[in-house]
Amino acid sequence: MSNQPKSISLVLGSGGARGHAHIGVIRAIAERGHNINNIAGTSMGAVIGGIYAAGKLDTYVDWANRLEKNDVLKLLDFSFTWKSIFKGERIIEVLKELIGDCQIEELERDFTAVATSLSEQREVWLNSGSLFRAIRASTAVPGVFAPVELDGVILVDGGLVNPIPIAPTLTDATDLTIAVNLSGLTDSYRPPADRKSAPASKSDEGYREKISQFIGSLMENGESDESDTDAADLLVKSIDVMQGAIARLKLAAYTPDKVIDVPRDACSFFEFNRAEEMAELGYKQASAALDDLGL
Repeated sequence: MSNQPKSISLVLGSGGARGHAHIGVIRAIAERGHNINNIAGTSMGAVIGGIYAAGKLDTYVDWANRLEKNDVLKLLDFSFTWKSIFKGERIIEVLKELIGDCQIEELERDFTAVATSLSEQREVWLNSGSLFRAIRASTAVPGVFAPVELDGVILVDGGLVNPIPIAPTLTDATDLTIAVNLSGLTDSYRPPADRKSAPASKSDEGYREKISQFIGSLMENGESDESDTDAADLLVKSIDVMQGAIARLKLAAYTPDKVIDVPRDACSFFEFNRAEEMAELGYKQASAALDDLGL
């Protein structure tokens, strides 16, 4: 393939905190001089894709790389209702204050956030209106974050029906379509030695315990078995299984020019404090994929 700069449609998949790998993918593409003209994203893919399209990714990265586990916990606004564990509004307000909201039509690049309509049982493409309203809808993981009502329609996380939203890019007039799959095989990732060897602190244990205890308190009978997976793990692992299965179907139906796989066990759903590590992983995976393409 020619070494001339290419125009690219970038598809950013869902996968919780693993979505910070999208940062490294974008960096690898940009460093080689290629142009990301169009972006379609689901859930965390919508967060990173939308912020990049707004030209504020560096601002977000500076903030995300400083997050520690206790900071992440402070961003989780417990809802104390049966609709969801968290409201999901606090993090959006923080990001709006950090990045600044805007209309999707005003972005530097074409951008589509994918959400799911519960009543119509289909995906919804959000490519106009408030950027952060679209991001909020696309990230409303069922049971985890509260759903969003937009124009009279109840919307939840797009990963429920389309964790790799390739379809919105099918009519793009770009040279290549590259998709990032956050549900890749689990045999290729090894954590950095310094992180792997670090013992868990009391604050680390408290962070996990607070989330697990809250989820467990919402369960009807309140009984638990120490030999079983705890409530938090059960919820997010179930989501991962579902999204991984759907992702494979979507990739079979719509084949992009290249798929960049990020191992699904690289980090857990709530480990947003590992942003820098996940970005480095994304950069590594993207660099290998671009080498394969001769770019």
